[in-house]
Amino acid sequence: MTIEQPTPIRGARTRTTRTPTKPHGQWAVDGREPLNANEEFKLADDGLNVRERIETIYAKGGFASIDPTDLHGRFRWWGLYTQRKPGIDGGRTAQLEPHELEDEYFMLRVRIDGGQLTTQQLRVIGEISTEFARDSADLTDRQNVQLHWVQVEDVPEIWRRLEEVGLSTTEACGDVPRVILGSPVAGIAADEIIDPTPQIQEIADRFIGDATLANLPRKFKTAITGHPSQDVVHEINDCAFVAVEHPELGIGYDLWVGGALSVVPRLGERLGVFVAPDQVAEVWHGVTRIFRDYGYRRLRNKARLKFLLADWGVERFREVLETEYLDSPLPDGPAAPKPTSLGDHVGVHAQKDGRFFVGAAPLVGRVSGSTLTALADLAEVHGSQRVRTTPHQKLIVLDVPEPEVENLIAGLDAIGLSARPSLFRRGTIACTGIEYCKLAIVETKANAAEAITQLEQRLGELEPEIGRPITLHVNGCPNSCARIQIADIGLKGQLVSIDGEQVPGYQVHLGGGLASVDREEAGLGRTVRGLKVAADGIADYAERVIRRYLADRELDETFAVWAHRADEEALQ
Repeated sequence: MTIEQPTPIRGARTRTTRTPTKPHGQWAVDGREPLNANEEFKLADDGLNVRERIETIYAKGGFASIDPTDLHGRFRWWGLYTQRKPGIDGGRTAQLEPHELEDEYFMLRVRIDGGQLTTQQLRVIGEISTEFARDSADLTDRQNVQLHWVQVEDVPEIWRRLEEVGLSTTEACGDVPRVILGSPVAGIAADEIIDPTPQIQEIADRFIGDATLANLPRKFKTAITGHPSQDVVHEINDCAFVAVEHPELGIGYDLWVGGALSVVPRLGERLGVFVAPDQVAEVWHGVTRIFRDYGYRRLRNKARLKFLLADWGVERFREVLETEYLDSPLPDGPAAPKPTSLGDHVGVHAQKDGRFFVGAAPLVGRVSGSTLTALADLAEVHGSQRVRTTPHQKLIVLDVPEPEVENLIAGLDAIGLSARPSLFRRGTIACTGIEYCKLAIVETKANAAEAITQLEQRLGELEPEIGRPITLHVNGCPNSCARIQIADIGLKGQLVSIDGEQVPGYQVHLGGGLASVDREEAGLGRTVRGLKVAADGIADYAERVIRRYLADRELDETFAVWAHRADEEALQ
């Protein structure tokens, strides 16, 4: 029997307006006059210029010396956000001004394009964490590492140490090209179609820190993969390249544009073109400049590429790209085939060269500087000098000789990283949450970690029956940093009414997912009216709905397929 896939939900209606009565703030149409305060500060001074002031003024004068516009604006261009002041509950998040929520400490995001690290680089991040960031470190689902409790006085020294080993925080935040997601097994996987590392490196070398691209309407996210698992969540990036074999032109990339989640999710779309490897950087540059020149700037909640694509459509977008930004049209190209395996790369896998890579799961991306330093030491002891971060909050050790694999796995377990995790640990990610984030309403990391422990105890014996990870994504606010709309079970942090009382909790999204070995194409999750979960009730709800799924499913029906066809009563 064939299980019918649900019609994929590709996104909410994102068209801005059919008959605009006000300019959208498109540079190429309306000119560059700033139409809001955000655009004013960007036009007044390039965000990249704040580095000099941090090094020469603010690091010497301390937090009180920082200009407010730099603090709440331009600091982001160098990977710095003020973190949430401890003790402010989620009910006050929307009631207080940013300066009332913020502490005099910073989150510092280390940019890791393609997730590629040497053990030396990893050790430096770990040492910076232990010395300057209270041993904090989180792996993000954008392959970065985030540190907390950083003081502005220490930032110049942190930059010096990072740059000494080839790392930076340049444009890790802000209205700029963010980190380039890349296949974490680029160049080493035995089943790789093409190694995208040269394309990632060319974009990073040529364009990151380029002042001509340092004032975009909002953030701009990129992903590139050459692996058949399509392991970079390409459907939710502004610009993405997915390896494909053209019947006449050979190996290259399928171009996707306009994906993004947040509060108005929209899945990206194929332009239907074939991009040769040596054209990737120029095509990326063209797409980025379309966003810069035509993207909507007047309303910040409409200032993502997805809104422009929704208004233009794929055909017009391709025409503008080819006629205004490229020297010649791109050839038509085929779609990449369905992914062949899970894209988180957890476990032991063969490399091209006969050695192995080992993917390990921390608890919801939460590690520490000490853990990262220990991982660098452990990898080297077992013959490796390379580590990768992943878009799924995991870590991978490369180049492990076969005789060292089991000893490495035991060592990983000893420092809290599991290469053979439970399905629940493997499938759960969480955003920063209320502990550090000024936008959050609910705790995430601790709640998700506790839920994993409880689910392992309650459902561990059913793992063979479950058979595959059921993804559980926990987010502290509606902005979807943890990708709630593309999870089997996505939890969006908000105040919820439980027994007539407003408490921190989550709205539930069910049955979302990207194209995978179990799913033909991406689709967003469904919501059930009135379905809310208390902050401490994640495990109770997940256990209940998973047991109902196991009881009701047909043959090899996935959780996502079942969740879309199930009656609302079954999902409560």
